[in-house]
Amino acid sequence: MARRDRLVMLTTLAVLQILTIVIGVYAMTTEFSLSALTSGSSPTKPTASPAEGTPSVPVVTAGPVLAQLPVKPGDGPLPTKGTLTKQLASALGDDALGDRVGVAVIDTATGEQLFAANPDAAVTPASTTKIITCSAALAALGPDTRFSTRAVQGSAPGTVVLVGGGDPLLAGPTAKQSGYPKQASLATLASRTAATLKSQGVRKITLSYDTSLFTGTAKAAGWKPNYIPDGEVAPVHALTMDVGRQDPRFRSPRVPDPPRYAADAFARLLTKYGIKVTGSVRQAKAPAGAAELGRVDSAPLYALVEHTLTHSDNDMAEALMRHVAIKEGQEASFAGGAKAVAAVMQRLGIAQGVSLDDGSGLSIRNRISPNALAKAIALSGSPAHPGLHAVASGMPIAGFSGTLGNGRRFVGSDSKGQVGLVRAKTGTLNHVNTLAGLATTKDGRLVTYAFMADRVPVNAEPVLDRLAAIVARS
Repeated sequence: MARRDRLVMLTTLAVLQILTIVIGVYAMTTEFSLSALTSGSSPTKPTASPAEGTPSVPVVTAGPVLAQLPVKPGDGPLPTKGTLTKQLASALGDDALGDRVGVAVIDTATGEQLFAANPDAAVTPASTTKIITCSAALAALGPDTRFSTRAVQGSAPGTVVLVGGGDPLLAGPTAKQSGYPKQASLATLASRTAATLKSQGVRKITLSYDTSLFTGTAKAAGWKPNYIPDGEVAPVHALTMDVGRQDPRFRSPRVPDPPRYAADAFARLLTKYGIKVTGSVRQAKAPAGAAELGRVDSAPLYALVEHTLTHSDNDMAEALMRHVAIKEGQEASFAGGAKAVAAVMQRLGIAQGVSLDDGSGLSIRNRISPNALAKAIALSGSPAHPGLHAVASGMPIAGFSGTLGNGRRFVGSDSKGQVGLVRAKTGTLNHVNTLAGLATTKDGRLVTYAFMADRVPVNAEPVLDRLAAIVARS
């Protein structure tokens, strides 16, 4: 008896399941609605709202939904200006910011200014300078440009010249390549050069090196004397390996003569690959049109820009500024680079608010307005400027990468909720704290911002994090 009851129960369940499937198929194919089974009159009492996360209307494909949106996909409504203004103004009253603060918040789609406080003030930008430098480099050179380090035939038989191509990320013989972007290798260049020389029957040479691509002083006027000894930056030259570090594993010390240091390493590598280097390595200019013996290329510029912004690489930023100068017909110096960057930014529509002495932001003489920074970042997210996208993708991510992923940023109760939602470039010098980047509001609107303070009593980083968090959750 029990066995027959179980059989009846299983049969009944199977029939009910089949009936459910049939009704579901019918409902989807004929737009069947439960309201058809009830009277057409409106309920006299409000019905209970659906549980959170449960759709209140049938799920449909994305096409018809997106077709009805008043703006292009990905753009939500603008944040309420009154609320945003009130919250930002309140945060700007924090004494930690000091008495000189500039702010600009811009809608990327329209260019509309959503909030401003001294937006055109000439503020010391610190490392947010790199946003301008990288934007100019991408615009002038193109995102796929690579920088080449070469070995060429010297003016006499049996002579070789190592020619610097302005790539400070060139990896020396002891560098461990495990990060992004992939670096050009001095060892690879030596191997290729040795192979070419052997094919010519040459096994003994004298070596010189050419650094003439860059000109002018190797240190900016606005740099503090401790920057090079402390490892903040190396003297700027067209021939450098491991960003001028004596040991690529450690930030300091930096070598006093990067070109000679790289050339000596190249000589040792050639010896390793069977080419004897006689005499001392000396500096000399390569002959015009000299035959190339070997060559290695850097990663493409877009990858170099991402690296520069994520890791706040001062050496790469200075190299980029000089490459812009060369492209723009200026001398490849600090002064020529500053003129060239300003000219490129003017072509991009940022004619005011940029005055530079270097490309990295170490110089205390640099001045950039919040408006100029926010506009430059907005350009990087614009469909009209696809070549600038690496500026946006290179921004550190709050709580995860670069200078925002060090465990010290976006850790406060008023900002940690926006971890992963804010992308921004930091800037820090004595009494200077800046933060400029982009965020998507809670309703999906992409906005850019620049928060800058250059009379900070001690440390304003937590306040800047709070300001960016306010924008992200607006």
